[in-house]
Amino acid sequence: MLKPKSLKRGDTVGIITPSSPAPVLYKERYQRGLIQLEKLGFNIVEGSCTREIQSYRSSSIRARAEEINELIYNDDVKAILSTDGGLNSNSLLPYIDYEYLKNKPKVVMGYSDVTALILGIYAKTGLTTFYGPAIIPSFGEFPEMVPKGKEYFEDIVKLKKRAPFSLEVPLERLDWNSQDREKEMFNNESWIPLREGIATGKLIGGNLNTMTGFFGSEYFPKLKGAILFIEDGYKDMAIQERSLSMLKVAGVFDEIAGLVIGKHDHFNDLGSPFSLDELLIEIIGDTNIPILSNFDIGHTFPSHVFPIGIEVVLDTTQGTITFLEDGVFE
Repeated sequence: MLKPKSLKRGDTVGIITPSSPAPVLYKERYQRGLIQLEKLGFNIVEGSCTREIQSYRSSSIRARAEEINELIYNDDVKAILSTDGGLNSNSLLPYIDYEYLKNKPKVVMGYSDVTALILGIYAKTGLTTFYGPAIIPSFGEFPEMVPKGKEYFEDIVKLKKRAPFSLEVPLERLDWNSQDREKEMFNNESWIPLREGIATGKLIGGNLNTMTGFFGSEYFPKLKGAILFIEDGYKDMAIQERSLSMLKVAGVFDEIAGLVIGKHDHFNDLGSPFSLDELLIEIIGDTNIPILSNFDIGHTFPSHVFPIGIEVVLDTTQGTITFLEDGVFE
């Protein structure tokens, strides 16, 4: 298993905009995100598409892929972070220089639509990538990044916490769309064990809706024996039934060792007489694997950072996830 070096003060971070032209659409929040990175001690190199806009995307497919490759080739850049998500990062998968990144590994992090990139890179190189904060929604919070979110980021990429350790249930902050006001922290509903059990495996996953854009391709990791995590935001019950059933008919629930479901931000139940958790159990059927729901990953603030490919223990009898190894080396 290939791991990048941990980050330290003074390192250079490269910024990519692989899908939505979010820095143009959310200029103030983007600037807050850059300032937060500087406060964390990083130097910043903005990618070539950061200030571009072509309707729903920042730039052409080739230009967005080249933006990533330019930062991959820049040996001064120790980490590549995404500005935001979108819908079209999967378009870039055929054009990334995986071999160079494999030989010169660095931290690559994002969430939501960037699932395509972090899973694609892991599948093609074996390099641990990171499902974690993006510049605009996470680092750019008002008036600053949620303290626990910053802590979880530094725990993982700066090695401020060493494995083995179990993840905590944080207080949470709701509705990032209300950008420029203080937000109240709420007691968390905690994580919900839907099926009890204990399983050990490699942590692999990301945004479920994004997975539909490259599932079954050479860029999607093998899931045999994995602890799969999936999360989504702004979707409805019908879309979730379709996406979860995709995993069912592909045999995923029969080959993974355990399942973690993230909180679903702005979920529309369409007036259904059942919950999303109940829908999941209906689809999975008799497959007997431990399942933990309502987890703080992805579209929730603060969000834990998941290193893709590390060994973890999922214990739904205790409601815990324990990292057995670090995602970076010192």
